[in-house]
This record gives sequence, C-alpha cells and structure tokens, in this order.
Amino acid sequence: MFTGIVEELGTVVDVREVADGARLTVAAGTVLDGTRPGDSISVDGCCLTVTTIEDAGTAGGLAHWTADLMAETLRRTSLGDRRPGDRVNLERALAAGGRFGGHVVQGHVDGTGAVLSRTPGTQWEVVEISLPADLARYVVAQGSIAVDGVSLTVVHAGDDAFTVSLIPETLERTTLGARAVGEPVNLEVDVLSKYVERHLARRPAEATEAAR
Repeated sequence: MFTGIVEELGTVVDVREVADGARLTVAAGTVLDGTRPGDSISVDGCCLTVTTIEDAGTAGGLAHWTADLMAETLRRTSLGDRRPGDRVNLERALAAGGRFGGHVVQGHVDGTGAVLSRTPGTQWEVVEISLPADLARYVVAQGSIAVDGVSLTVVHAGDDAFTVSLIPETLERTTLGARAVGEPVNLEVDVLSKYVERHLARRPAEATEAAR
C-alpha cells in the first residue's frame, strides 16, 4: 500500500521489450534505501516489484533498479510510453508504523486520462484532466484521487473531466509540474468508493433472498 506522497523523482534508464511485456530500468537513490529485490515501488502510481538492483558505477551516481511490466500493465498505464531520460514519480510501499500523509493508494491504476488545460495562479496551478466514463462515478469534489501516483484532492468533478489544484511543492517535487497539455497521466480512484458501490449493489439481492 502507498499514500500518494512522492519520495523522489527517478530517471528512466531503459525500457526494453520482452516476451509479453517489457523491462523497465530506473535510476534512483532515496527509494532504494533499505529496498531489496521483491519489494514494491510505485512508479507514476503503478505498483511494481523490484527484480534487480545494481549499485552506482561512478562516485556520486545513482543506483539502477529494474521491474518487469506485464502486458496488462502496459495496456492500462502510461508506462509503455516512457523513454530513457523521462522523470517518474517514485514511492516505496508504506512501512508499518510509517507516517500516513496522503490517502489509501494501492498502486493499481484504474485507467489513464490526459491533461486538458493548465491555469497558473499566484499560489497554485489549476490542472484539468480528462476522465474515462467508467471512472467518473467514483470521482467527487473534495474526494481523493491519485494522478501519476500523487495523492490529490478533487476540486471539481464532471462527467468527463476533473480539476485539481497543485501547490508549489507538488509542482516542484513531482512530474505533474512538467506534464504538458495532451500528455497522459495514470489515474487511481479512491478504492473505498468501489467497495461501497459493490456493497450497495449486493443489498437488493440479499434483501430478496432474505424475504424468501
């Protein structure tokens, strides 16, 4: 589980096609502290399993780590579009007893949207993002959503788009500060809303069964 609080901007070193998927290599520092193969790291909001870690080859350099991307991951996320040199948001899985600063983020991307507009303000920037029709019912004003792995509060929620306000810290410390209009972003809606929907959908059937 993650919280949507980005720890570090990593750099894509390589994206190599393999059978039924791809292998991603990322240069990083902070998120590899105490990390071992088999641990989880969120990359732009997608939970990936660390397969290998290679120490930095030069003094002051960053270590490289790799993860395998399944075909389903490439289909549902924007990771297949990443190229060497691209920056990515990184977060380690939350340790027991760790500080919970965002909201419950599973790292299971529900779909992708695209940046529709950016409106700079004096203290923040309002960003409008397109919303797939099948996810719109889970997004509400003042609710939580993860965009490229960043925990954000929804300002306005429509049928096909939503807006968020990005403070200077978010603009500086995450990739959202550089996402251009038209670029895709990974979206994960609040999982609690999906559990509630599932529960409510079962209630009529349960009531009918109890009445028999």
